[in-house]
Amino acid sequence: MASVKFAVVDVNDFLTKKQSTEPDLAADWAKLEELYNKKLWHQLTLKLLEFVKHPSLQSGDNLIQLYNNFLTTFENKINPLSLVEIIANVVEQYSNKKDAIAFLEKVEAKVKMNDEALALCKVLQGQIYLEQLNDLDATEKIIEQLEGTLEDADGVTPVHGRFYKLASEYYRVRGPMSRYYRATLRHVGCAGGGAELAPPERRTTALRLAVAAVAAPDVYDLGELLAHPILECLSGTRDEWARELLRAVAVGDAQAFDRVRVQSGVPELMNPDNKLQQKIALLCLMEMAFNRTSSQRKLTFAEIAREARIPIDEVELLVMKALAEKLIRGHIDQVTATVVVSWVRARALCGARGARRRPAVAHRARPAHRLATPHVRHYIINIKPYLNNTVAIKLCLILSFLKANKI
Repeated sequence: MASVKFAVVDVNDFLTKKQSTEPDLAADWAKLEELYNKKLWHQLTLKLLEFVKHPSLQSGDNLIQLYNNFLTTFENKINPLSLVEIIANVVEQYSNKKDAIAFLEKVEAKVKMNDEALALCKVLQGQIYLEQLNDLDATEKIIEQLEGTLEDADGVTPVHGRFYKLASEYYRVRGPMSRYYRATLRHVGCAGGGAELAPPERRTTALRLAVAAVAAPDVYDLGELLAHPILECLSGTRDEWARELLRAVAVGDAQAFDRVRVQSGVPELMNPDNKLQQKIALLCLMEMAFNRTSSQRKLTFAEIAREARIPIDEVELLVMKALAEKLIRGHIDQVTATVVVSWVRARALCGARGARRRPAVAHRARPAHRLATPHVRHYIINIKPYLNNTVAIKLCLILSFLKANKI
C-alpha cells in the first residue's frame, strides 16, 4: 500500500531535496519552489497541473508525497476545481482503493463550497467504486446524487464529460440499455462529438452505441445516431454492418434487419426477443404513416401486417402500443379494419430520407423561422451541440414565442 507521510516542517527543504535527488526534474522542482516562494498561486496551479502528469512521477507514491509535503500547505489558496484535477492524478497511486476513497472524502469536505469541484470529487469516487471495488450500488448512489446537480448547471462544465463517462460505464454493466445509450451520447457530445476520443475508444464506442440504439426497447429516434459523426469511424471496417443495421431498424425494415444481424455475431441480435421485434414493427408503422401526406394516412390492417411482417391479428395491439407510447396519434376503425394517423412523432432525418423530405419540412418550418429573431437563432445555434434535434426545434419555437410576445 502506498505510504502516507505527514508534511515536513519546511517546504523548501522538501523541494531542495527533490532537486538534488531527481536531477532529471531539478528544473521543474526549482520552478515550483520559485512560484511557491513568490506566492504566485495561479501560475503554480498551472505548473502543477502539467507536472503531475510527468512520466517520472507515475510510479510508487511520488504524487502522494508531493501532495502531503507540498500541496497541503497551500491547497486552500488555489482554485478548488484545479485542486481536484491535480488530486485525480494523486489518487491513482493509492494501491488500497478503500484508502483512496477515504482520501477523496477528506478532499470533498475541503471543496464542498464549489459545486464543480465537489461533483468531480464524487465522480472520482464513483470511478473507483465501479472499476476497482466493483461496488455497483455505491456507484449508482453517486450517479443519482449528481444527475440533478449537473443538469441544473449553467452550460456544460468540465465535469460533465467525466460524469457521463462514469454513467455510461455503469449502465453498460447494469442497464437499462436506453440509459446507457443516452449517457454515452452525452459523453461523446462532451468529447467533441467523439473527435477527442482515442481511435480505438472511438470505434468501440460507436459500435456499442449502434447496438444499444437498436436493442434499447424505448429508443425510437435512430436517425439522431445515424447523423452523428462518430459513426464515420466504422466506415470501411469490419464493423460497418452496424450502420446498415441502424438504417434497417430506423425505418422498420425487418427483412433487412434479419439479413444484417446475422453478420454481427452480437448475442443480443442473434436471437432477437419479442420486444426488439415489436420495436421494429412500431418503427415500420411510423415510417408508413410518415411517408404519406396527411390526407392519405389511412392504413389498412392488411397493409400494416404485410409491411411490418406480423400476423394480421396482432396489428391492433401494435397500433395500441404505438398510441400508448405516443409514437403516433389517431384512431382505430375496427369495422373497416383501418387506422387513421393524424400525427407522427418527430425524428431526425438523414441521408436520402432527409433529402426527400427536405422541401416539405422547409415549407412547414418557414413561418417559425420568420418568427425567430436573429438573437434567438444565434442562441439556438450556439447551444445546438448539446441538444438533440427535437429539443432544439421545440426550444426555438418557445423562445421565439416569448420574444415575439415580450414575455
